[in-house]
Amino acid sequence: MEKSLQNEHVSKILNAKDYDPFAYLGLHQNSGTHQNLDQKTGKHIFRAFLPHASKVWIKTVQDWQPLVKIHADGLFELNTNIEPDRPCLLKIEQGDVTYEQHDVYSFPPSLSNDDLYLFAGGRLKQAYKTFGAHAFQLLGVNGVRFVVWAPNAERVSVVGDFNRWDGRMHPMRMHGSSGVWEIFIPLSQPGVHSEALYKFEIRNRHTGQVVVKTDPYGLSFELRPGTASKITLSGQHKWQDQAWLEKRGNADWLHAPFNCYEVHLGSWKRNADGDFLSYRESADQLVAYASDMGYTHLELLPITEHPLNESWGYQTTGYFAPTNRFGAPDDFRYFIDCCHQANIGVILDWVPGHFPKDSWALAKFDGTALYEHPDPRLGEHQDWGTYIFNYGRNEVRNFLLANAYYWLSEFHIDGLRVDAVASMIYLDYSRKHGEWQPNKFGGREYLEAIDFLKQLNLMVHEDFPGALTIAEESTAYPMVSRPVYMGGMGFSMKWNMGWMNDTLSYIKNDPIYRRYQHNKLTFGQVYAYTENFVLPFSHDEVVHGKHSLLDKMPGDAWQKFANVRLLLTYQMTSPGKKLNFMGNEFAQGREWNENASLDWHLLDTPWHQGIKLMQHDLNHLYKNLPALYDQDFESDGFRWIDCDDAAQSILSFVRKARDGSFVIVVINFTPVPRSQYRIGVPAKGEYKTIFNSDAEYYGGSNFGDGSLLKSEANNWMGYNHIIRLNLPPLAGIILQAENVKF
Repeated sequence: MEKSLQNEHVSKILNAKDYDPFAYLGLHQNSGTHQNLDQKTGKHIFRAFLPHASKVWIKTVQDWQPLVKIHADGLFELNTNIEPDRPCLLKIEQGDVTYEQHDVYSFPPSLSNDDLYLFAGGRLKQAYKTFGAHAFQLLGVNGVRFVVWAPNAERVSVVGDFNRWDGRMHPMRMHGSSGVWEIFIPLSQPGVHSEALYKFEIRNRHTGQVVVKTDPYGLSFELRPGTASKITLSGQHKWQDQAWLEKRGNADWLHAPFNCYEVHLGSWKRNADGDFLSYRESADQLVAYASDMGYTHLELLPITEHPLNESWGYQTTGYFAPTNRFGAPDDFRYFIDCCHQANIGVILDWVPGHFPKDSWALAKFDGTALYEHPDPRLGEHQDWGTYIFNYGRNEVRNFLLANAYYWLSEFHIDGLRVDAVASMIYLDYSRKHGEWQPNKFGGREYLEAIDFLKQLNLMVHEDFPGALTIAEESTAYPMVSRPVYMGGMGFSMKWNMGWMNDTLSYIKNDPIYRRYQHNKLTFGQVYAYTENFVLPFSHDEVVHGKHSLLDKMPGDAWQKFANVRLLLTYQMTSPGKKLNFMGNEFAQGREWNENASLDWHLLDTPWHQGIKLMQHDLNHLYKNLPALYDQDFESDGFRWIDCDDAAQSILSFVRKARDGSFVIVVINFTPVPRSQYRIGVPAKGEYKTIFNSDAEYYGGSNFGDGSLLKSEANNWMGYNHIIRLNLPPLAGIILQAENVKF
């Protein structure tokens, strides 16, 4: 019986099928009493599988003892009464080289039951410190601990440069029925070091299929087209942003300016050779640019590792790894640190809604649907050709929550813009009748995904004071940006896709027809305060045949640029936080191309330079005028003066801060200048134009009022005083009161 069991173990070891290699390999006590053991059978038995070794010795308390090769494929064994060193130290002869290494199978398990319990319950927030490959010390020996979740595996091995990618060499142990596998490999193992490449080789228990996968918790990867994970032992960056984090934690973000510059790092700017800027080069150039322009935040399109430049980062394969296109993880830390020292927050575009089907990544990770839902009605996104996470599975939800925690904790990210929320919360999203299954209440809401998002938002706001979560959510789902305790989903803010679509639909019309769509500009006020809205002109609006902002505009060249200035002025003065994609600020002419730099040479043209100068001044004016941001989410911060002048396509309104300070905004959406245009004003006094998008400095016609406008007593538009102003064509102006009396 014992001989049969031994033969079975040998067969499984040699064929990489052993579910529990620690039961056979390493140091064990022989059965029976010492008195009954013959000369060939000692008290201790040690086995090692080293297929590339010619000779092997083990260190004992007396000396080195040679092992006997008991199988031609590289199985070595020693029976001895002499006590081996603990942990066992081997001397190995391999070709012309002899080296020493600690035996992998002489080390005990190191995972705590608490970690396994929390992970199984979806509550191990720092799972990235447990799973993956990490520097670890066990029994006084330094090494790397590898941990992976693969519950449907018969055998899991670490493979890499250090073992010739041979899955027989380092099979792992599983902890009970947890599905979690572990192995500790000492640094004395040749080739095990920081930057060494590795993957997990997984044999499915049901089918026998063998797959080779990158580490879901891998902290860095080799340069594409390679896909292996890299051992990353520790970060060395010394943070210098404590003042920023303290200020962020105490800030009242609801009443603070938020003007976000959305950036794709791979195409914002290229170097002279046309190659990517590194994280450190971006820290110098992009941070200086954003600071000078007056942006409060950068929002980065996904920088998590992804296989194709053309995917923009939304096809994530390395959720815990900053893409190596631009440098190492510490280089990215340096970039964020520089942003914070320049008083610029960093929002990370985050993709928990789907992942690609690449065979070497998360898809069918252990030979079965593991991270994705097994039911294709829930687990496959038909439009994008991707898999959808199984939000009802604790371990999958834990993976995503730990990932969010990782970026906020380890990289000091200031918030997450959560991609494609609408696709997550509706079971029938982009599906025809019969292609989706109702929830347990018969509805179309994906209850498990909604619960996950609530859990995410609670975690972020509790553990990272001042950090933001922003939903890209395009439907009328209620209370997306209301607290969970009030019945909301818990996001800080939500993109206002309705405002964006209505505004761009309106502005593309020839001004002569705009009067017939005036309601597209005014309708937004009906729902403007039901959510904490961000007004976005994002990357999605300037690609795939949608044209750049400039190219959307009607009219001749002068009118196109005037319309862009008008549009940006309207956005910056409307209630809601702001976001613009790179290139909008100088009226990039062509659509965004992710494979090339923005057309910075256009700034040699006065009209493009004028747009940039205007955006610069608007940004700084916005930051310095509380009336333009203080009550973005409250109806008290906005009041129409006249929203009914459709005939002339003019809007006028008041923006007000909590301290009572206010500005007046008047916008003319036609190319017709209006002389002595009359509007009501909230108070008696003098009014000064502090901004005019038609200024000659910005490329405009310089029509407007250079002197103070004195109010007149008159009942008009619900006010007791009026002013008469010269309203420039295709332009917006901002007026500030001086010496007012209420």
